[in-house]
Amino acid sequence: MSTHLNAYLNFNGRCREAMTFYQQCLGGDLNLQKIAESPFAVQMPSEAGGNILHGSLTKDGVLLLMGSDMIGESPQQGNSVVLCIKCSTDEEITQCFTKLSAGGQVKMPLHQGFWGSTYGELTDKFGMFWKFLRTR
Repeated sequence: MSTHLNAYLNFNGRCREAMTFYQQCLGGDLNLQKIAESPFAVQMPSEAGGNILHGSLTKDGVLLLMGSDMIGESPQQGNSVVLCIKCSTDEEITQCFTKLSAGGQVKMPLHQGFWGSTYGELTDKFGMFWKFLRTR
């Protein structure tokens, strides 16, 4: 048995939009379960039925991200979690960085870091902070 850490992102009614965006940027298979499709539906207001109870994005059998609309109070997004993507090629890091920056804000463009790796930072259009690393 091994231990894994996975990012679980909370959205306030925008989980479907966010997770679909991440799938378009990163690829993989997206699975979304609506509140209306779960036993929680009877405990929730009917207007919450279309919200996402649980979403998961997997690629090549590996879990990339999880997400949900099931949050109590609105979170302060982007200030306590950083998502880091390690890419294996220049093409992959450029493609992911370009797609995830759409509608967001580039904090640090992709560049050659003093330690010998390509590096960049951005906040996506959902307020999530991302770091990108291309190791050689």
